[in-house]
This record gives sequence, C-alpha cells and structure tokens, in this order.
Amino acid sequence: MSVKSKSDSYAAAGVDITAGYKAVELMKAHIKRTRNEGCLDDVGGFGGCFGLNLAGMEEPVLVSGTDGCGTKVKLAILMDKHDTIGIDAVAMCVNDIICVGAKPLFFLDYIACGKNYPEKIAAIVGGVAEGCVQSGAALIGGETAEHPGLMPQEDYDLAGFAVGVVDKKKIIDNSKMAAGDVVIALASTGVHSNGFSLVRKVFDIDSNPPSLYTPCEELGGRSVAEALLTPTKIYVKSVLALLESVTVKGISHITGGGFYENIPRSIPDGLCAVIDKSAVKVLPIFDLIAKTGNIPERDMYNTYNMGVGMSIVVPADEVDTALEILRANGEDAYVIGTIAKSDEDKVVLR
Repeated sequence: MSVKSKSDSYAAAGVDITAGYKAVELMKAHIKRTRNEGCLDDVGGFGGCFGLNLAGMEEPVLVSGTDGCGTKVKLAILMDKHDTIGIDAVAMCVNDIICVGAKPLFFLDYIACGKNYPEKIAAIVGGVAEGCVQSGAALIGGETAEHPGLMPQEDYDLAGFAVGVVDKKKIIDNSKMAAGDVVIALASTGVHSNGFSLVRKVFDIDSNPPSLYTPCEELGGRSVAEALLTPTKIYVKSVLALLESVTVKGISHITGGGFYENIPRSIPDGLCAVIDKSAVKVLPIFDLIAKTGNIPERDMYNTYNMGVGMSIVVPADEVDTALEILRANGEDAYVIGTIAKSDEDKVVLR
C-alpha cells in the first residue's frame, strides 16, 4: 500500500480509496486461513494465481459456479451482522459444483457497497474465508467496489465464483440411474439463501419490525431474524467422502425453486423421484413461514428446501453404507424417496 495513493477529489465524489487499502489489510488474516497447496501468491495483485496438481487424473475437467446471497443480504444489514453472510456466498457456489462431483479449488468474491467501511468489509470477507475453509477452497482474490449514489451508504451486495476439478470419468452421470434407486436427504440448516423475497414479505422485514428480534417459541427461543440468518450448510467434504466409496448416480442442490425445480435437474428422462413428504424433516422456520404468510404447501415445496439442502441418489444396496459415511461426516442423512419409471413429471411428492 502506497501512502502517496490518495485522491481528495475522488473522496469528494464519494469514493475513499484509502478505505479500500485498509479493508485489504484487515482481511489478509482471514484470507490466510484459506491457503492451500495450490496458492502461488499473496492477495493484492491483479490476478489470483493457482497451481493445479493433476496427479492421478487421466482427463481433468474444470467445473465452475457463480452465485450470490440474494436479498438475504438485507437481513444482515438490518441486524448489522456481517460475519456469516460470506459463508452463504461460498456455499451457493461450491454446493453446486459438488453436484458434478468436482472438488473445489479456489474462490473469488465481489462486494459492491454504498460506502466502504473497512471493518464491515473485513467481517464480510471473514465469512467468505470461513466458507472456503469449510469447503477446502482457497480464497485467491476478490474485488470491493464503492458505488456512491447507486446504493445507500449502509447497503452492499455480495457474489462469488468458484472453480473445482474432477476427472472426466468420475463426473456424476445420471444416465446410470434406474428405477429402484433410493433418494437420500441431507438436512439443511434453515432457509439457506433462497426465497428471501417472499420471506421479507411474509415477515415484513423491510419495515424492520421489533417482532423480528423477539424470542420465538416455535423456533426454540431463537428470534425470526436469528433463524433466517443461519448460514447455508456446506456439503462438500461429506459428499467427497461419499464419492470415494459409494456409487452416486445423481445429486441435487435444493435452492430457489425448491423440490420441484431442483430435484428434476439430476433425473434423466423416463424416470422420476417419488418423494415421501411424511419422511421429510421439515424445519420449524418453514412451518412458521407457511403459517404467517398463509402459503400453500405446493408453493412452499416450490420455493424452499423445507429442511433438505441436498438430495443424493444411490443404488438400493448401497444405502446403508451411504448413510453411515454421511452421518460419520456430520450430516443428518436419511431416506426420503425412490426412483421410479415415468414419462411425465420428474418429481412426485406424495
């Protein structure tokens, strides 16, 4: 950082470049936590460099994913709690690429803000770093952009980009899926990072009512705000462990669109996933959303994960092994359905 790099004219226009330098200094300790064997340089250059170790791979394939946290960011701003929203940004990307069977390698973030408050930006990046640690990805770069006049000073938005690698022969291939295979659920931690536009309407979040912060009996004494801000679960390490020992025929990350949009993405034509609704461990926050907003059950399953953050299809004779591995790796894993022949819908909830 150069002490000569300062512009009073730019500051008068609303952009304090020295605040950016301070934010970078504050976030370096967080970034250091994520370094792995592929990292080649320190933060602060023009591009993040990563060395690929492709030993043992016959035909390596890079897999990428990008996403943000949606309007969940609004709740983080209202609560003035910024140290977990970064976990969501990482989770939304790495949970997608693990559905292909790819191991995350590195991550980059992008933060747009009305005003650069270095401590706030560092807290956001601290959450990103935690997500990277949980997924085994290195945080090798990012960007913080101050946008005065485009958004209020206290507002910001956060997005990210992840890259992973998988040997081509190990890419998850749903063409091998067959009737009789079993659908396993991995429990979510809550709403994760989808459907928050409806959540904000249901609880009138934009008005910031006191009820958001009142302990709620239905939520075990937590407030609605606390329950909603719970970070998205990252499933990478447990799924990677599963892939080492079990034949996995399909994985779906249950995000926006819920069961009806996401589960079909891993089901080939001619088959469908028959989901037993009575087996789904619906979390209390979803019951509260449905009751408060008078939301029909069909809409709930078409918007939210309902307590299932990821679904995995395995052969029936490998279910017990799969459950044992997933539970040993900290997952609340259980059976929610089976695969059946169908030329119509790819998911049926009964």
